[in-house]
Amino acid sequence: MKHTIEIDCPPEILIGLHLDAKKFADLIKLQSATTLFREGKLSSGMASRWCGVPRVHFLLQAMQSGGARLLDNNDDDFARETVLL
Repeated sequence: MKHTIEIDCPPEILIGLHLDAKKFADLIKLQSATTLFREGKLSSGMASRWCGVPRVHFLLQAMQSGGARLLDNNDDDFARETVLL
């Protein structure tokens, strides 16, 4: 099931960002997915499916411009990543 959410956006914002409504919607979706992923509320797989991009592409984008990290460099992450070695 697909849900559509409507957001009011003054035309000045679209003009200022040099985006049409579709590109603005894609930007908002990517920014939202990245934030939810960074906060641990969405998995990278779910976020990438929502954005319609490959998972690797989403992860690279999220790390480069969204401030997301794959690991928190704590003992739990270290143990989880080294258990298979």
